[in-house]
Amino acid sequence: MQKILIVGSGDIARRVFSCFAGRYRVYALVREPDQAAFWRAAGAIPLFGDLDDRASLRRLSGLADRVLHLAPPPGAGHRDTRTRNLLAALGAGGSLPRQLVYISTTGVYGDCAGALIDETRPCRAQSERAVRRVDAERRLREWGLSDRGRRRGVRVSILRAPGIYAADRLPLERLRQRLPALLAAEDAWSNHIHAADLAAACVAALRRGRANRVYNVVDDSRLRMADYFDRVADAFALPRPQRLSLIDAAAQLSPLQLSFLRESRRIGNRRLKQELKLRLAYPTVDVGIAEAATGMTTEKNT
Repeated sequence: MQKILIVGSGDIARRVFSCFAGRYRVYALVREPDQAAFWRAAGAIPLFGDLDDRASLRRLSGLADRVLHLAPPPGAGHRDTRTRNLLAALGAGGSLPRQLVYISTTGVYGDCAGALIDETRPCRAQSERAVRRVDAERRLREWGLSDRGRRRGVRVSILRAPGIYAADRLPLERLRQRLPALLAAEDAWSNHIHAADLAAACVAALRRGRANRVYNVVDDSRLRMADYFDRVADAFALPRPQRLSLIDAAAQLSPLQLSFLRESRRIGNRRLKQELKLRLAYPTVDVGIAEAATGMTTEKNT
């Protein structure tokens, strides 16, 4: 039975694990006892370790055939020290994994002024968090390709994901707070992927992902950000957000919220469909929003 190491214990990791039941021996890197209890009950083998403490990762060397790296970078700085620590641990003397799949972000492209782009677009990260992702991608690709001139044979695939949504990950609180959106003339194009489809993309990449290859994991939606907020508001009977200019909206939004409104791009998913052969369960946000709204109505009536 092949062995898979899952690094990162959030929602996507748990969705991916549900696809592995009985087919792989799964190890989950955890930091907290409650996380360990969940994974143990689910049938995985929890391993305690902290990506910020390289010494705690010694058990990872030679452990797994495949690695699914879902952990975010640190919250500050320009380097992803967590990814660097993980790679150092995986390569510390034992046999290397055959494959590593990493979830990055489409934020690495930076602002594209609304252009339609694909994976060949150069990275022009503008936010510090995206700069850390670029660093992680670079380190992973270098690590997979060579070791002092000798090919490692580790197949590294990178999945770039945009805004992840699900029934419990919709901007309902934002709408309830009556935070503004931008006027159509200033609004940014947004990109989305349902959490279930991102998990399915991880499984597809483990099966079919090419070495040193990047895949945009986005759905087929073509929406401005404010239009997305309007669709969620309508589905949940909430007021649509007020439309303001960027200058006026800046007075009401946090720097993080503003950063998402200042980067505009439309991202293609041809590789996702043709190479990973993924059929989206939620091809547009309308499908996911409708399902979430129906589920909430059902809960209220039961």
